[in-house]
Amino acid sequence: MANEEIKQNDNGEGIQVVAFKLLNEEYGISILNVQEIRNLTDITRVPFAADYIKGVINLRGSVLPVIDLKKRLGLADAPYTDNTRIVTVNVGEVHVGMLVDAVTEVLTIHSKPIDPKKAINGKEITKYLSGIGNVDGRLIIMLNLEEIVGLEKKDEK
Repeated sequence: MANEEIKQNDNGEGIQVVAFKLLNEEYGISILNVQEIRNLTDITRVPFAADYIKGVINLRGSVLPVIDLKKRLGLADAPYTDNTRIVTVNVGEVHVGMLVDAVTEVLTIHSKPIDPKKAINGKEITKYLSGIGNVDGRLIIMLNLEEIVGLEKKDEK
């Protein structure tokens, strides 16, 4: 779906993405998937959850799972700071929070994002990426939210 959104919006006006930092790199997701951006709050650990699931938070009376995005992408761990945020996203019927180091801004990517398979030679990591966008010389790594939250194609059958 992330790739479809990129193609559908490639009509000259570009696509809007929420850009955020993980370590020293800038990543982005379609603004259409973002519900809200929250300050870091208490996260309750859930026993036997996948290692990339940090836990759950109470979001206005609903329980929301929180993904440690760095752990999910296989990046090095880093301590939380005052800039750490929880980006809550909707992917189909699934609502999750994602821990990011800092939200930078909302950007418009006017050019068609580069296929990550052409830039990176590794299938495991590219399944989490939908493209690499260029905004005034800044490279924004676009994430494939369906894969990150675990909505593989086989679940749709």
